[in-house]
Amino acid sequence: MKRISALYFFCILTAFAFAQRPAADEIKTSKGSLTIQPVLHAAMVLTWDKKTIYVDPYDNEKAFAGLAAPDYILITDIHPDHLDLKTLNKLETAKAKLIVPVAVAEKLPDELKTKSLVLTNGQSFTENGITFTAIAMYNLPEEKDAMHVKGRGNGYVLNMGGKNIYISGDTEDITEMRLLKNIDLAFVCMNLPYTMDIHQASSAVLEFKPAIVYPYHYRGKDGMSDTEAFKKLVNAGNKDIDVRLRNWYPEYK
Repeated sequence: MKRISALYFFCILTAFAFAQRPAADEIKTSKGSLTIQPVLHAAMVLTWDKKTIYVDPYDNEKAFAGLAAPDYILITDIHPDHLDLKTLNKLETAKAKLIVPVAVAEKLPDELKTKSLVLTNGQSFTENGITFTAIAMYNLPEEKDAMHVKGRGNGYVLNMGGKNIYISGDTEDITEMRLLKNIDLAFVCMNLPYTMDIHQASSAVLEFKPAIVYPYHYRGKDGMSDTEAFKKLVNAGNKDIDVRLRNWYPEYK
């Protein structure tokens, strides 16, 4: 009887997560579809060629109910909305490889540290047809007491199936972002006072010209950034950039 009750409770949780979670997007690649599942804040799940990538899993494991266990987990920075040890410890990570900056690796428990590959800004790693490249993410102006100092965290560019996917992490409109080339999908943060505003974000996007851009990580100290205004700014400058607005703040609790 207890087993039936537990199974019933799990099914209810899974169904609730599915109901709250925004629909996944699919992007065609040279080797099947890339599925993009927004989860929460900076968290997302990418699936391609039977491999599942979690990015900054956050909040609690219920947010990931019904999704495949990760083959890779990317973590961008040490702050708890990116490095959420409570969530990491409850996820199924038996087959997972964590890709992290040095500062994150230093904070991982031993069990997860042994599963980790450390990348510093500029370094790359290729496995299973996926290339992971770490790039800079930081605040402007560069100050020692900034919330995000240069070199501590990683943004990432992933290449899979001929597509380049940029994940900004916590950053402002830095030179390294503006110089990006041939980006097919970009996930760009915008939340004050931690990263940048919609004007900085749109200016950078108009410079590096991704084919598709998702505003994400847009909850700030005083509420949500105006992503509709961000979309208008981008499309006023370049109508060919596909700005996709998704709900990155569903209620799982």
